[in-house]
Amino acid sequence: MESRPWQRHYDYNVPLTIRYPRIAAHYFLDIPAGNFPNKPATNFYGTEITFWDLKQQVLRMANALGEMGVKQGDRIGVHLPNCPQYIIAYYAALNLGAVVVNLNPMYTVDELKALTSDTGVSTLFTFDMVLPNIRPLCQEVEIARVVVTRVTDFIEGFGQSTPEELELEEGWHHFSQVLVNASGTRLSRINILQDDPALIQFTGGTTGLPKGAVLTHGNLVAATMQCSLWGSAFTDLTPPEKRSVMAVLPFFHIYGTIVVLNWGMFNCATQILVPRFELDEFMGQLANFEKITFFPAVPTMINAIINHPKAEELELGKKLGLFNSGGGPMPLELIDQTQDMGINYGEGWGMSETTSLGIANPLFGMKKAGSIGIPFPDTDVRVVDLAAGEEDVPQGQPGELIIRSPLTMKEYWNNPAETAGQMKGGWLYTGDIVVQDEDDYFAIVDRKKDMIIAGGYNVYPREIDEVLYQHPKIADAVSVGIADEYRGETVKAFVVPKAGETLTEEDVIGFCREKLAAYKAPKIVEFRDELPKSAVGKILRKVLRDEEAKKQK
Repeated sequence: MESRPWQRHYDYNVPLTIRYPRIAAHYFLDIPAGNFPNKPATNFYGTEITFWDLKQQVLRMANALGEMGVKQGDRIGVHLPNCPQYIIAYYAALNLGAVVVNLNPMYTVDELKALTSDTGVSTLFTFDMVLPNIRPLCQEVEIARVVVTRVTDFIEGFGQSTPEELELEEGWHHFSQVLVNASGTRLSRINILQDDPALIQFTGGTTGLPKGAVLTHGNLVAATMQCSLWGSAFTDLTPPEKRSVMAVLPFFHIYGTIVVLNWGMFNCATQILVPRFELDEFMGQLANFEKITFFPAVPTMINAIINHPKAEELELGKKLGLFNSGGGPMPLELIDQTQDMGINYGEGWGMSETTSLGIANPLFGMKKAGSIGIPFPDTDVRVVDLAAGEEDVPQGQPGELIIRSPLTMKEYWNNPAETAGQMKGGWLYTGDIVVQDEDDYFAIVDRKKDMIIAGGYNVYPREIDEVLYQHPKIADAVSVGIADEYRGETVKAFVVPKAGETLTEEDVIGFCREKLAAYKAPKIVEFRDELPKSAVGKILRKVLRDEEAKKQK
């Protein structure tokens, strides 16, 4: 073990090392099903399923898939929003030793074609609203088994759809009918090892096709336990009978898979399922719950919720036990606002390749605003020279973060070149530029590929973004580097003004010049009604950079 000086800052409840049980990831459902069989596992618009019933449905689906011919190692595409059907499909696949391939419901036909072909998906779980994409997909890619549901089939009072109503193709299966016709609840006898793949999680590729991070059962178990223990000083204060988690982060994203779905099972928490984040509707749902133990979110979501007109009357400080932010940096203004409302708040860093976790601020101990915190148990990190890539940089100097941990992925699916490029000697090269301070806390300066080199100076867009968010009339903002004949690159800011506010380019540039060195301040400002965002609400800087690059051609 390398020296881990940051462990001196761990909260009293966080172990220096964890003895991970040698179990497969789907075992997490057995914990609440055995201990709290009659407790609701899910609350889906008021309809509840107990842990016992959920486990029975998972086993019935697993047995049905086995009879259809699904074998260990087969890839099963789960192409669903947050709903009970997602959970059933996910755990049924893992029960059989199959590999879940998470597919974003917003993918286009071309994206689905590329990703299902690349991973060799032989079974696809999907839903009624995206069938216009699935029909042409299945004409071009051979998928042996397609199982279709209507999302509302699992909400009481909405009635049950039929295969005829959904106009299912010949040979396709109807999710609810598969469950009704499957009586077997026999446990799978398949021997699943820690190093066996459990999940293929796509992560943004810098060029073309996203890369599929292969995460093992060992990765999922380690991440679930690390996440649980890190926050347990807060979340364990709520007895298991009353524990709940707000499941608004999509399960098809690694953050939702680990920090909501698996955390919820391991902690016997009722999952409040939200298939899409529609702000006003969501605030109405929040009002229905007196107390929510754990609410993992992303900064854009937190920003929208705490600035909503209903935020004050909902008394969020009383309602939310622990608010967690990830998926992108939380602006300092927003951190202050959250804490002023009396909300317990945590922030961390992770990526698909590190099973969503890696580094976080302690919950009780010293938090540093603007810092991602300290590494999780059993995790080694180093900060290496950006050019050489192997030499550690002096403390306080920016360098690339590299990480070695039970959290790091096995490989990229079917992509040995990318695997070799990012995994060297057991270390994963993250592409994030960080600084390690005198207390061994880490702060992200920026993504290696986002860094702007303007007139020979390194400019980190994140620093500019922080300043933009301080402007009282700005709701959302992001900065990118664009080609410039004279300076090589120059800074452009994309800004969404707050509702009812008017802003000029001069206002924004002048504000930044007061707070930043001249070479860092934006030279161009473009106003937009909204910024492109990922499924979890992360602002997609790359999309804007690509748009600008096309204009230059």
